[in-house]
Amino acid sequence: MLRRKPTRLELKLDDIEEFESIRKDLESRKKQREEAEVATAGEEAAAMALGADHKSREQMINDRIGYKPQPKAGGRAAHFGTFEF
Repeated sequence: MLRRKPTRLELKLDDIEEFESIRKDLESRKKQREEAEVATAGEEAAAMALGADHKSREQMINDRIGYKPQPKAGGRAAHFGTFEF
């Protein structure tokens, strides 16, 4: 296999300006997202402080992570299939 020589890359003024504009745009978006998260976190904390019980908090966490618990079947039949004792 033949190996070629490394290609030289040149950084141009236009590239630097484009990079700076994109970086500023991303920083402004990040700042807006953080402000929105702080606002919603304050609202959620206020809702929990107003009397939300433990089960609703657990339900909120399950909804957030996409976990949908299935109720377990009770009784002996659930443990031994269809056999009756």
